[in-house]
Amino acid sequence: MPATVTATQVVRRLSGFAPTGRLQLVHHLGAIRPALEDRATVDTVIMVADLHAMTLEHDPTRLRRLTDELLATILATGVDPVTSVVYAQSDVPAHAELHYLLECVCGYNEAAGQTSARPEAALMAADILLHDADEVPAGAGQRPPVEVARDVANRFNTRYGRTFVVPQAVSAGLATRRLDLTDPTGRLDRSTDPGAGLIFLLDGPDVVRRKVNQAVTDADATVLYDPYRKPGVSNLLDILAACERDQPDIAALRFTSYAELKEAVTDTIVDTLRPIQHSYARLLADRAYLAEVRRAGADRAGDRAAITVQRARAAIGLTTG
Repeated sequence: MPATVTATQVVRRLSGFAPTGRLQLVHHLGAIRPALEDRATVDTVIMVADLHAMTLEHDPTRLRRLTDELLATILATGVDPVTSVVYAQSDVPAHAELHYLLECVCGYNEAAGQTSARPEAALMAADILLHDADEVPAGAGQRPPVEVARDVANRFNTRYGRTFVVPQAVSAGLATRRLDLTDPTGRLDRSTDPGAGLIFLLDGPDVVRRKVNQAVTDADATVLYDPYRKPGVSNLLDILAACERDQPDIAALRFTSYAELKEAVTDTIVDTLRPIQHSYARLLADRAYLAEVRRAGADRAGDRAAITVQRARAAIGLTTG
């Protein structure tokens, strides 16, 4: 009998990052690197959500600078703009059009009000539906926009016929957590420097070493992976294991002291960040290349988005042009 050939199922996965600060190590380990490793089965879309950054008071010059820096950082992690769609949200007008259409016809604001969503959750939901995204990597704090998107898609599809893909929030692994070295349980008052315990992709070796050395551990000196009873040490082991593609409980067996663990965590973070930082410096200096990536990404994202908007327009009785 001839062998049966089964086509590989490809899903579309959308990740968005607002240019309101710097990408963290957790974003790379939990969302970006898995997308790179799943190229055969995942159609990756990465959006620089510069429109979302305008929902807060902002400085226009700083917004433009942070958008360029975020785009360069994403590319520096190894994302290929040829095999993935990488673009800036404001370069695709269909975002605003779909948001308006959904506000008009589908109880959009009501849907957003039924969750613990922040005010911009409805805008995020339109972004998700625009791309026919099957999956959206999301931690607990990022799930409300996906919930709104699911609710709106189901309402719209029921009322006007099958139009939108109903997205799923998928676990982003480490990206579901802040991995804050100074606050591993997330229970402390964050009135102090909110970045003191966070590792950013552009942190230099000295900064990484200082942050890891100041990381909260636990009362006893035993290196053991137990997120409930030993959250500080377990936080460090999670980072170490993620960087090394190991299991945190197994990694714990290598160490007899917190000092040894912190040294190893520092080294693996620095090794993980070094090639990203070298690529970032080169990419940020090549403004022409960044502009071309942004233009090409907007063209590809715009072509896809136009199809979705045309479906929505036709479903609600508007001409499609």
